[in-house]
Amino acid sequence: MEILWFLIALGLLFGVLGPYLLRRRGGGIRQVAPGTPDAADPEAYGFVRQEELDVRLPGPDHDLLDVLHVVQATQDWRAASQLLAGTPKEGEVRWQRVQAFAGAASLELAEKPGAGGAWLRAWRSEAPKDAGGAAVHAEFLVQQAWRSSAAGSDDFRIILEEARKVAEEAALLAPGDPVPYVTRLAVARGLGYGPEQFDRVWAEVIDRAPHHMGAHLAALHYWCEKWHGSREEADHFATTAAARAPRGSLLAALPLFAVFEHVPDVVLVQDFYGTAVVSKAMEGALYAVHSARPDDPMLAHVRHLLVWFLVRGERWAEAMHQLVRVDGHVGALPWTLSGDPAAEYTLHRNLAVAGYEANGGNPATLRR
Repeated sequence: MEILWFLIALGLLFGVLGPYLLRRRGGGIRQVAPGTPDAADPEAYGFVRQEELDVRLPGPDHDLLDVLHVVQATQDWRAASQLLAGTPKEGEVRWQRVQAFAGAASLELAEKPGAGGAWLRAWRSEAPKDAGGAAVHAEFLVQQAWRSSAAGSDDFRIILEEARKVAEEAALLAPGDPVPYVTRLAVARGLGYGPEQFDRVWAEVIDRAPHHMGAHLAALHYWCEKWHGSREEADHFATTAAARAPRGSLLAALPLFAVFEHVPDVVLVQDFYGTAVVSKAMEGALYAVHSARPDDPMLAHVRHLLVWFLVRGERWAEAMHQLVRVDGHVGALPWTLSGDPAAEYTLHRNLAVAGYEANGGNPATLRR
């Protein structure tokens, strides 16, 4: 019996590693020592060094970064309040900025327990009716729940209950702003709302921002298999949203996010990333980025996920075309799921460069 189990395990291992080893022996990408004539050099393409990659944002937002620098240097919240007050409720920028301020405060607190993020506490105590401060506080509590507590624990639920109360307060302070309701979607997922209860929160979002990409991503997590739905329900939610999306909307890329949420830990299917389901989702995402406005704040999110899939599908040139448009910032899925987002991103970037050059590409042939 032991021999039988050994043979089964050996067969599974070869099924996973066999194609990769054969490619290594027969051509494609060869691993060589850095500095040798055949070594690919990402810096030749103008890529940012790993240690200089910005892990806070998916793409550039110079106004946000300038304000964040001032707030963290002075511990004065007023610049953040002014920026959010001047950020329109429509679109995705306000949601991303609220997330960024909340994330900065949460990371500060993790680095300096009891002292970090003092500017957010001062913001809430000195301006309790500031809608931006309430929105950031609610999102901060959500991030704290996941960062500091085990999902489902008493502490986790207590923090999320507080986040729900603060999000409801933020919604009253800023009628028409979808951001507090997007935050409540994360609360609903963590607290295990039933489908009907979750749909009531979702309806509040749709009434205010029917094509909000960030809100759809938050809702998609609820319908995933690892939370309160299934692979089929997540796919249905994503494909329905994509089908209803207006031209130029990045919602056409939502099915790729659904596929990503259900990629198995060990892929046993040969050429999984070339299968019909994955290929269709990738083509939808590529269509979305080609059709979207160049200044769409969610564009970088889709491009980052495309890099992950295109590299794994060995579509090197297409991966390089995405990389040159997002390089420098790595604060997006899938990199943020890693303990070292910059290292994870750099690994995929290096593979893309190596694959691109192994197939005849070079910096001069890369269209920007």
